[in-house]
Amino acid sequence: MSWLDDADDDGPYGEYDESAARVRPNPKGNRPRSKQRPEHSDAQRGRVLTVDRGRVGVLVREGEDDEHEIFAKRARELGRNSMVTGDFVDVVGDVTGEDGTLARVVRIAPRTSLLRRSADDTDAVERIIVANADQMLIVVAAANPEPRTRLVDRYLVAAFDAGIEPIMVITKTDLADPTEFLSEFAVLDLDVITSASDDPPLDALYERLVGHTTVAVGHSGVGKSTLVNALVPTADRAVGVVNEVTGRGRHTSSSTVSLRVRAPGGGTGWIVDTPGVRSFGLGHVVKENVILSFAARAIVPDGDPPDGIALRDAHDWEIVDRVIDDLELGEVGKRRLESLTTILTSLGGTARAGEADSPSLG
Repeated sequence: MSWLDDADDDGPYGEYDESAARVRPNPKGNRPRSKQRPEHSDAQRGRVLTVDRGRVGVLVREGEDDEHEIFAKRARELGRNSMVTGDFVDVVGDVTGEDGTLARVVRIAPRTSLLRRSADDTDAVERIIVANADQMLIVVAAANPEPRTRLVDRYLVAAFDAGIEPIMVITKTDLADPTEFLSEFAVLDLDVITSASDDPPLDALYERLVGHTTVAVGHSGVGKSTLVNALVPTADRAVGVVNEVTGRGRHTSSSTVSLRVRAPGGGTGWIVDTPGVRSFGLGHVVKENVILSFAARAIVPDGDPPDGIALRDAHDWEIVDRVIDDLELGEVGKRRLESLTTILTSLGGTARAGEADSPSLG
């Protein structure tokens, strides 16, 4: 017989029930945490204009009479998802924009494009520069500082990898003739605008920017912020000078900001000014897209490419060779291929057949 048989009917703990159980309090609050999150059906959609140390400037009610800018912080339910300039987000809380108010960002809308860069070509960690841009304004100075062909190649690779249309702007043409530099890109179908130091091509730029979100990139000191200030008089972006000894520009724009462009003849667009850079890592880029950035835009002197050459399917070196040789792109085309192979080498490509030091898409 067990000792339980001798116990009274309620057992040794009969005087207790579930209400007597002691529950340890939640150290972070009085209510137990739940994985269920509110739907935030009353959230307002906004455009991220700036991101600064955890605080974001958001334009809400865009296009309406009462549009205004508010400041917001990330809601906990976003987790590790980061917000960048150009994002469309849903905000809740105090969205009046009055001094001292702070809303919360609860959702990030799906992005149509992402322009990214890495610290260098061996770094797989990407830095998102801007979201939802559909154009890239590549600003290059004809002189002071000297134009860098290989840096422009990198901008083009990043643009095509992101599905963004590139536009090249050559500034300071009163200091040097950009013809030789532009000839390096004569084999590519690029939209090019030229500009003197004191005569920004505003009409041409307005025409291309209205109705688009355009991210401006360029080497420090090329006049990018000067163009932005001319397009958006209220921008007040810092403008620097070029060191006469080193020929390098000083970083003046320290943050990425989205600014509305209003064309004098009507229509609006957005331009995203970014800090000047001296390098542009491509550690995140898919190597096949490096081929596409050069080959898919190749201008064929005599019309359509020969049968059997599909530029947008250029995934191996045999096709690349035929693009260069059969289409007779000449010395410029060969230099573009050399630049391409240099980029692939830095991205860790494997050896091309018969050339131990040349990369391949493999």
